[in-house]
Parts: sequence; C-alpha cells; structure tokens
Amino acid sequence: MRRSVLFAAFIFAAVLSSSHAQSPQNLPQFDGKRALDYTRQYVAVGPRWIGSPGHAKAEAFLKEQFRRDELEEDTFTTNTPAGPMEMHNFIVRFPGKKDGVIVLASHYETNYPLRKIHYVGANDGGSTTGLLIEMANYLRGKTLDGYSVWLLFTDGEEAVKSWTDADSVYGSKHLAEKWQADGTLKRIKAFILADMLGDRDLDIQRDLNSTPWLEDLIYQAATEYGWQSYFFQTKTSDEDDHLPFVHRGVPCADLIDLDYGYNNAYWHTADDTMDKLSAKSLTIAGDTILETIRLLDQR
Repeated sequence: MRRSVLFAAFIFAAVLSSSHAQSPQNLPQFDGKRALDYTRQYVAVGPRWIGSPGHAKAEAFLKEQFRRDELEEDTFTTNTPAGPMEMHNFIVRFPGKKDGVIVLASHYETNYPLRKIHYVGANDGGSTTGLLIEMANYLRGKTLDGYSVWLLFTDGEEAVKSWTDADSVYGSKHLAEKWQADGTLKRIKAFILADMLGDRDLDIQRDLNSTPWLEDLIYQAATEYGWQSYFFQTKTSDEDDHLPFVHRGVPCADLIDLDYGYNNAYWHTADDTMDKLSAKSLTIAGDTILETIRLLDQR
C-alpha cells in the first residue's frame, strides 16, 4: 500500500445499545498465538516478490493450508512497468445460510522494488496472511448461520516500480472487475481488508476512504471486547486493496496500522521482521473481525 498522511488525533464516540452488548467471554475468541505461529511459518519462506522462488513457495504454503477447503486459484496476466507478469489470487469459501458474502482480504506478496534487500514483510503481508489462515480454523467444520465468509489472498498489491493508480493493487483490480462482470459484487455485504495488523504497538487508523457505517460497526465490535483504544485514534486516507471495490460501491473497511515503529521506521525495510510482531495484536484484530461478522449477520 502507499503510506498516507496521518491526520490529527481523532476522537470517536460510538453509541452501543445495551441490548446488543455482550460479556467478552461470550463473544467469539480468536487465537492470536496460532495466527502468529502461522505467520512465522509463512515468513520463513523468505522474500516472496512476484516471480521469485519465494513467491512460488508462498503459493504452495497457501494451497497446503486450504487443501481441505473450497479453494479457487484466480490466475491472470497483467502488464506492469517490468513487463507482463502472471499473478495469482486465492479465494477460500465458507458457505453460510444467508444470501450474501462477507470478504476478508489480505495481500500475500512482498514488495518487488525491495527484492534485493532480503525484505520478508513479516508485518506487511505476512501477519495478515497468518491471521486469515487462523480465521479459517474458526470457520472450518461448522455451518455458518449468517452470510458466507470468503477469505481472499490478493497478489500484486505492492507497486512493481513506484506507486501509482496504474502500478498497484493488481490482484484486487482484476478481481473487482471480474466479480462485477459475473454479478458477484452484488452479493458482497462487506469487504474487510486486513493490512499490517501484527505490529506490537498496535494503532489502527480510521481510513477515510472506507465506508463510514462499516468502520463504525468495527469500532462497536472492538468496544465490546474492550479493545477500542487500539482503534481509530487517528485518521488516514489510504490507497490499498479495498479501493477497486470502494469505487464499485461495495461497503469496505481497510483495517491498517501505518505507524510501524517510531515514525513508521520499519515499513518497507529489511527490519520488518518477526520480532516486531505480537500475538496480542493479532488477537485484538481477530476478535474484532469475528465480532464484526456477527454484527453484520444481524443487520
């Protein structure tokens, strides 16, 4: 993603109905420790820029994790500043009883321009890949009473040369166009993008390019666990994998922590490594997403 300017501190008040509030122990419980372990295994494949041996290993890792599930590999070739590139999105579907889909998304590749510095993207792409893999453990083996939940792993989120509208979010642009053509977009009730959520010092910004009511619902979900102080204390306008869906009218939320290290010092550097991450941060993100799904199912 392209880093956006963070605005001044943001004070957000959510009005929660007592009839909907639950005790935290009765809410969905996400296993951040297992998500962190999946992240560690995934990051161990090394740099995974498009076309690299690590990229192929990353794809094989994802296929292995979802071998028991309904997994679609969406392969396409697109033009980039480095020439035509073959890319691969992965969609894992968990069916629900209600007519509609909630999409949880993360990109899984590493930055192509940083391919010469052993950049492993532990937080940027790695942590949220681990989060979605553990999310599947929560969803797998049960009948979802609400909407279907699809896990989406996008390729080509990062720029190949330098960030522009044309040189970025290749996978999500391709899929948004494809899903618009086949009618899938009309079924999507919410598109929740997870990005850089493993940061030990978690501080998720409120994204002004996201859908306000959906971000309000996410804040409500976080508040029910007591996690609200980790959300929306500052604002950002972020350009990320959600934008192709925003532009097509899909309700979207970009959950992102763009304050990674002092003055964002670890972002897009070789210092984006596992020691900067925590299981607690992934628990906070995972809990909140699971409760957001429950609240969406009630709408």
